[in-house]
Amino acid sequence: MALSPLGGSNLDINSIVAQLMAVEERPLTRLTEKEASYKARLSAVGNLKSSLSAFQTALRSLSDVSKFQSVKASVADTAVATASASAGAAGGTFTLEVSKLAQAQKLASAGQASAGTPIGTGTITFDFGSINVGSGSFDAATGKYTGASFTSNGNGVKTVTIGSGNASLSGIRDAINAAGIGVTASIVNDGSASPHRLVLTEQSTGKTNSMKISVSGDAALASLMNHDPAGTPAAQGFTETSTAQNAELKVDGIAVSKPSNTINDVMTGVTLTLNKTNVGSPTNVSVTKDASAINGAVGQFVAAYNVINQALTNASSYNPETKVAAVLNGDATVRSIQTQLRAMLITPIEGGGAFKTLSQIGVSVQKDGNLAVDNAKLQKAVESNFSDIAALFTATGKATDSLVAYSGSTEKTKAGSYDLNISRIATKGKTTGSAVAALTIGASNDTLEVKLDGVTATIKLAQKTYASADALALEIQSKINGVAEFVSAGSSVSVSQTGGRISILSSRYGSGSNISITGGNGSAGLLGATPVTSGGEDVAGTLNGVPGVGAGQFLTGAAGSAADGLKLLISGGSATSRGTVSFSKGYAYQFDKLVDTLLAEDGPINAKTDGINASLKSLDKQKQQLNDRLDQIEKRYKAQFSALDTLLSSMGQTSSYLTQQLASLSSSM
Repeated sequence: MALSPLGGSNLDINSIVAQLMAVEERPLTRLTEKEASYKARLSAVGNLKSSLSAFQTALRSLSDVSKFQSVKASVADTAVATASASAGAAGGTFTLEVSKLAQAQKLASAGQASAGTPIGTGTITFDFGSINVGSGSFDAATGKYTGASFTSNGNGVKTVTIGSGNASLSGIRDAINAAGIGVTASIVNDGSASPHRLVLTEQSTGKTNSMKISVSGDAALASLMNHDPAGTPAAQGFTETSTAQNAELKVDGIAVSKPSNTINDVMTGVTLTLNKTNVGSPTNVSVTKDASAINGAVGQFVAAYNVINQALTNASSYNPETKVAAVLNGDATVRSIQTQLRAMLITPIEGGGAFKTLSQIGVSVQKDGNLAVDNAKLQKAVESNFSDIAALFTATGKATDSLVAYSGSTEKTKAGSYDLNISRIATKGKTTGSAVAALTIGASNDTLEVKLDGVTATIKLAQKTYASADALALEIQSKINGVAEFVSAGSSVSVSQTGGRISILSSRYGSGSNISITGGNGSAGLLGATPVTSGGEDVAGTLNGVPGVGAGQFLTGAAGSAADGLKLLISGGSATSRGTVSFSKGYAYQFDKLVDTLLAEDGPINAKTDGINASLKSLDKQKQQLNDRLDQIEKRYKAQFSALDTLLSSMGQTSSYLTQQLASLSSSM
């Protein structure tokens, strides 16, 4: 605060008060310096928090087991096919010769003069299956079959309703596309007098995905859309422009037929994508362990650790030459984090495979705390125990039984080896007829009320005399699997017959699986008076003697046990001892969880930040109080020296008066 000279003396009040206030303000200067120090510490802690977050992000990118079990597959002639492989693929070289590519069926309707003119209303029913020419024929010129048969694939019939609002060719196209039945509809203009043709393309390739179409409704709609490849050419309203066919190939000379050009079940763990045929010129498919991918993943882990290690080192460093210490030098939180990271790094992994420490695969700790990789030693580890490297880094399990697969775990799952004993294999719900099924279906026995996995719906069988119990079983399967309620619930069935007795099996495993015919006019004739119905059962068993929790084919370790949350898929086998399951929590996983605790709401980083912020808040309060006191001191000094100035001025005036009086007396004597 600036001061103006007061009184009439020559006293320099501004200078005097300024010098006195400089002394008084020394505590404020110390508080300001302390505040700057706290702010520097707060910034350093913020940088450390960011470094830990970046470390965790890098760790989580390594959580995928496949990064450490990468297998690569390649095709010598990529124009013929491409290939990829999963961890379970066996190495080797295979020959591949492709004679046919899988393709989808396409049908084209008769031409219409207008795409917008109403045709008719009704319900269009699509069934999908195989067209068997047998002793019949297919005329490529007309796109019609003669003497062929059609066998449904049993995956379910689909229906499309055509009302007055979509009764035109364009409306039919849009209704089919909107129904999502696996068929794409389009309109092609062929330039003729009646140019508009409806083209239907089955979205799935393969010879079992041909279409059979029937219509219940107006005659004009039926005339356009009815298409029975097993009927006479006149009964086939569409022209087949592309025939559904399987991919035909040979792998190591073995003939293979598959419905798709993407094939993942010929060579274990290998997916082939076929591009073209190469009859007479086989190409090679090579499957090898991808050491470069593992090297990259290990290198990524090492780099991530080195970054956080360097960040901690820099935050707490001291330079003896310059005698300058880092902001967090000596900080207990930083020391604690460093100690925890380094202790975790040298602690052997429990429950893993052949490797327990990083040094066993060539990763070692250097003098500065950073990690380094011995690539030769890592390569040797990859070659000798390829499948065990993942256990050093991720949370993963490995079973000795090939029909037992690790499916997941939780933070509560403890690393270790668990003895697995299965007392019950999961089953599916089933209903089996008590009598031979009637093959003639009419108005009196065509309706069935089906309860599948807790959902009930009604189906109607086609009225006719079926050629065999197999044909009837296929009709039942197709109709049940076509029910929208069952499809949306993810439920389906397979239907078979033995000795004429029908058996219906749910596709779902476990206690939620059930299938029964609960009513309808055809249940007795189909299944007999006393069909045998059994619900599905969940898998049951123990892990290290503790009963697990079964859900379908999945067995999960019980809450509170060492195996708490360990989830296993038991895909088959018998009810007996099933070997062991090893579960490990690798270094990347453990570091990730450690960083979780460090960055948690109640963790040390937030505690440190809160502490510094509290100190800064306290300093702000102290500074305010001190500034208020300094204002009062300044005012007091101002008042005091102003009074002194006035006093000195008064004394000066008195002195001048006395001097004048004395001088006057002296001159009069």
